[in-house]
Amino acid sequence: MATTDITAEKFNDVVTGNDIVIIDFWASWCGPCKSFAPIYEEVSNNHPDIVFAKVNTEEEQELAAHFQIRSIPTLMIFREQVVLFAQPGMLGPEQLEEVIGKVREVDMAEVHAQVAEQEKLQQQQS
Repeated sequence: MATTDITAEKFNDVVTGNDIVIIDFWASWCGPCKSFAPIYEEVSNNHPDIVFAKVNTEEEQELAAHFQIRSIPTLMIFREQVVLFAQPGMLGPEQLEEVIGKVREVDMAEVHAQVAEQEKLQQQQS
């Protein structure tokens, strides 16, 4: 599957409409971003069930600020609308495949239960 560019307007639809979404926050002037792009594209071909998205931080500054992107490239992985991975720096193809494998193994029922418990605690503290 090819990568797809997403904007702030399309962001929620992409994340809520897909089980796993991997987002590469990048910029055209960034050398490591240019080096990572073909790796990202190559790995995307191995996972047609995953959305491989790209956010240009120069064009989507509000989106980058919302996620506190301080270094690029930054990779962020959502599964069932929960961020399971967020890390700056480029990954090699083997590393990216390993992270994807781990994301697929996560028990999302347990994650959603933990999120609900945290939200409950936050409401009680308010």
